[in-house]
Amino acid sequence: MKLRRMIKIVKKVLIAGTFDLVHPGHIFLINEAAKLGDVYVIIATDKNRRIYSGESPVIPQDQRLEVIKNIKNVKEARIGRNDNDTLKTVQEINPDIILLGPDQKYSIKILKEGLEKKGLNHIEIRRLNTYYDKYDLHSSSLIKQKIIEQERKRTSSDSKNGK
Repeated sequence: MKLRRMIKIVKKVLIAGTFDLVHPGHIFLINEAAKLGDVYVIIATDKNRRIYSGESPVIPQDQRLEVIKNIKNVKEARIGRNDNDTLKTVQEINPDIILLGPDQKYSIKILKEGLEKKGLNHIEIRRLNTYYDKYDLHSSSLIKQKIIEQERKRTSSDSKNGK
């Protein structure tokens, strides 16, 4: 009797983001990536978040990394590079697939061109088109906005009550 070995080749799926104030949309992205293979996550540095959005994340990068590393379905997570050479990090991880979130502003065309220049033509780029909006607070910016609104109400109420 011959034994046949079936070797399942698991793909590496790379996702990246700030992951500030982790919410169900982040979990949804991670779980959708896990359906495609092992999930590798690049966490944006505090510095790069400031450069690209004009604001610092609420949660420091090391703490965001700790949270993401401990989410089910994350095989590996790391902080991005301080020099912002994201493609160098992609090269180090060497994924089969890069999965972009529905609200990430990366141009697939520009990303493909950058990957080709690095000789990473084999990487497939996909965008998750489903936006997870089951809850009203389905993004970090909406959560921050709600906190600001509640704080304004509290301070307004406090000033009316002479506090």
